Amino acid sequence: MTLGVAMRDTRAQPTAPGAPSTTPAPPSRGQLLYTTHCIACHSSQMHWRDRKLATDWSSLRAQVQRWQAQAQLGWSEADVTEVARYLNDTIYGYPQTSGRLSFGKALPAPPGREHNRSSRV
Repeated sequence: MTLGVAMRDTRAQPTAPGAPSTTPAPPSRGQLLYTTHCIACHSSQMHWRDRKLATDWSSLRAQVQRWQAQAQLGWSEADVTEVARYLNDTIYGYPQTSGRLSFGKALPAPPGREHNRSSRV
């Protein structure tokens, strides 16, 4: 008596031109950073709580910046933006207004420096 084991062919199969791809998109940098550094403490349940601090795009970015600094991760502004974008795309859905962090109202310019700050790089 011979026992047979059915094996499934796992090799990539060509798809017809114009057919939707069945290969999932690779995770974004924001998703990788979040799942590597944040998910241990921040489950998706936390993002839906009634007293969430992120109420718009700017405050979402500010909270990502705050917690990465608290955890001493040393993320760049681009990393903060990527994680905020990942959270926004998957959970929040806020309109993205700017790439810069905003922690509230801008402080007035010091006396004698009232000129346009946007001219500086």
